[in-house]
Amino acid sequence: MADVFDEALRLASNIRDGYLRAVTYARIGYHMHRAKKPGYGKAFRYALSAVAHLDNPLLTTKALIEIGTYLHKTGSKSAGKVFSEVHDVILGFPQPLRDELLEELVARLLELGRVDDAFFYTNDIVDGVKRNDTLLKVLRAYLSRGNMRRAYLIVNRMEDEPWRSIAAVETLKAHLKREEFGSAIRILRELRSEYWLGEAMKEVARYLKTAQVPRATYEKFVDIALSLSGETGFDVLKSLLVGLGSAGELEFVGEILRKLPEERRVSILESIVEASLDRAELLEGLLGLTQGDEFGRLADFLMKRLLAQPVGREYVPVVEKIGENTVDDVLLVKVATYLAKLGEFEKAWHFASRVRGNYLRSLAFGSIAVAKLKEGDVDGAIDAALEVKDPRWGSWLLSEILAKILELQAGGEVREDIQERAESQRVLWDEG
Repeated sequence: MADVFDEALRLASNIRDGYLRAVTYARIGYHMHRAKKPGYGKAFRYALSAVAHLDNPLLTTKALIEIGTYLHKTGSKSAGKVFSEVHDVILGFPQPLRDELLEELVARLLELGRVDDAFFYTNDIVDGVKRNDTLLKVLRAYLSRGNMRRAYLIVNRMEDEPWRSIAAVETLKAHLKREEFGSAIRILRELRSEYWLGEAMKEVARYLKTAQVPRATYEKFVDIALSLSGETGFDVLKSLLVGLGSAGELEFVGEILRKLPEERRVSILESIVEASLDRAELLEGLLGLTQGDEFGRLADFLMKRLLAQPVGREYVPVVEKIGENTVDDVLLVKVATYLAKLGEFEKAWHFASRVRGNYLRSLAFGSIAVAKLKEGDVDGAIDAALEVKDPRWGSWLLSEILAKILELQAGGEVREDIQERAESQRVLWDEG
């Protein structure tokens, strides 16, 4: 193995290009170190000697970056000295090349995990955009290591927007991941831009969905959201309340909703329903936050969502609650339909019987009849059809159910198309 490395060093001396020769020596030194060959330092001395003979400052800089990189990988303390030399060389270049090379140096240092060095050299970048962009990269490196002290140092050093706000939000996200909500609140209160404050609050809402947070902390976040104006403020508050509501904090959400106009309350409640469809007990609690027209709107929204997915017995209490607290025919039809699909015929019949309009009553009892047919109860299906006493709609429903009975007897399937066929019939009668 020793002969191979010695031969590699000998052959590298024949490389005419000074830059390539220097980098090759450094690579050989690195591989010698990996192979635990004691003489690897000689290869790096050859590399630095080759750099000393370069007469092109740009190539000198790039060669030193590569040598420093390979030295770092060996764990040598000399790497820091090489990078310092690179820095000194770069400072002699004219702009904009000077800043570009500093960016390159910092990027390499970050790759190697030498974050403190990267931070130090970033301060020499003159161009504001490049310096701030690079500082953000350094900030993320510190945050990934949990070095919050250095992260705050960078945030406080950045004066220009939007970089300062971006840095603050990045730092806030790190605090949220660590469930350091007090520190997150402090950052929120220091943000100058309402836009970035809104973005930060959306991050807060996302984390609060899963975190176990004291009520007092919720209140502080909501107070900040309420201080925002316009749609930004509402979007942020909505995100917060949806997160809290879907986490079961209904009492608190209800208190905040009472401070808002009805349209905004309903919008938030509907979004909580969307986020909580898999939690039947929570849906029932949500309905308890409403009354009057607001109850009807939320109940209708909820029933549409429930009917659009496979029915489940766990939703019977919330569906019954809707039925018992409404006189709206449309809602009663949906309640009866849902219960019929579950085979809860007595309950479905109860709510269908309360439907007053002939057209909607035919839909309610038609759903019961179809559900009974699916269970093979032909007599029950006919009884349901006969509950529609209106001459026209009663006759229509009986006709439909009889056709379905015959279709079933002929080996077909019972289709759940009562509503579609009823709408077609209504249009036909209206046109006639």
